[in-house]
Amino acid sequence: MTRTNAFHYRRKKYIAWFAAFLLLPMLLAACGGDGGSTGNGAGGLTAENGGDATGNETVSESDSGGGPEADAGAGTVYPLTVTDKTGAEITLEKAPERVVMLGPSDTEIVYAIGAGSLAVGADEYSNYPAEAAQLPKVGDMNTNIEAVAALNPDLVLASASMNAAAVDSLRQLGMAVYASDPQTLEETIAHIEQVGVLLNRQEGAAAVVDEMRAAIRYVTDTVKDAEPLSVYLEFSPGWTIGSGTFLDELVRLAGGVNISSDQQGWFEVDAEAVIGRNPAVIIYPEIEGVDLLGGILSRPGWDRIDAVKNGRLHAVSNDPLVRVGPRLTDGLKEIAAAIHPDLFP
Repeated sequence: MTRTNAFHYRRKKYIAWFAAFLLLPMLLAACGGDGGSTGNGAGGLTAENGGDATGNETVSESDSGGGPEADAGAGTVYPLTVTDKTGAEITLEKAPERVVMLGPSDTEIVYAIGAGSLAVGADEYSNYPAEAAQLPKVGDMNTNIEAVAALNPDLVLASASMNAAAVDSLRQLGMAVYASDPQTLEETIAHIEQVGVLLNRQEGAAAVVDEMRAAIRYVTDTVKDAEPLSVYLEFSPGWTIGSGTFLDELVRLAGGVNISSDQQGWFEVDAEAVIGRNPAVIIYPEIEGVDLLGGILSRPGWDRIDAVKNGRLHAVSNDPLVRVGPRLTDGLKEIAAAIHPDLFP
């Protein structure tokens, strides 16, 4: 899922794209878009605590997911050297006191782990929790570099794919920028743990992660004996998901089978293929100003699909579905209830 000034998605014509804000990095990667992307990581961000040649604590990002997890009971030791998704090393001499987030997922993470008091700025789309909406804004997809610099942050959290240009510009100004790009639910959980290490909020991060894992267990235990149902998910008008995406993963964990999982990444809908695969359930997010359901029902031949004939079209909340943060498991529970409503009264 790409934007210039024309992407001021407050205009209804483009609102669906900015509502899918953090899905777009994956589409860019799949389509060979944003040059700042380093590709998909298979295993997520893993905290590997050890000593470097200077005696600093080090935390590196591992695509293999093979390192030990951060100790939730221990505080972070500074100076701290980290390696992010772009392969860049960042050293934090002390615990950050001023943090700017360039995407709503990181904003939600910062507040969820108990570090909201450190937040001094965020992007235009950071609207959760409510206090985040009151932060000074530093641009939308086009980050205002001067606005970020004026906030004098100790750390900037960014997307390696969506904010690639801004990451480079801010680093040229000498700012500490940690760029991530979680592609799966497990990578999202690992990234939350990593932010906990960066901000010395490991205990808060552990609590968030425990709650997310409990939600995953609840859903998977509930659907384990249920017959998997075929699912078509349209996350934005004319766009669906394939394998290698966290939405495909959520559908599977929720007891569904994504009819488009034979393809990779994010791609435009093949209307005839959907008819041929005849999904039992259709799921779509509620996006203000966008009639996704109307668009789905108006497609020629879709009235023959079982999901349409049986009234199995289900709307789910948009933001928890598209933000790779703490509420992603809320999206999982909504998807599970849409697929197996008898199991989630």
